[in-house]
Amino acid sequence: MTDTALLRQLEGFSLTTAEILYRLPDHPRLLQSYIWQDYDVAPRFPKLTDFLDFWAANLDGALYRICVAHRRLIAPTEFNFVQGELRLH
Repeated sequence: MTDTALLRQLEGFSLTTAEILYRLPDHPRLLQSYIWQDYDVAPRFPKLTDFLDFWAANLDGALYRICVAHRRLIAPTEFNFVQGELRLH
């Protein structure tokens, strides 16, 4: 059994979260929030773009604002060197 999330990260995908604010169809002055999360490729975000295209074509709630955050989960490790010595007997 393979872990598809790990394989996607090794291929360059990063965890992407988008907060989508949209107008309610029956009450356009009110905004509703929807959270979308998947593995996607920054900075073009093709999966998120496909999802937003689907939303605009098939759903009644007009998009108002999309805030996107992403983080590569597999990244080079940073080391902090400290001066000092620890001795064990």
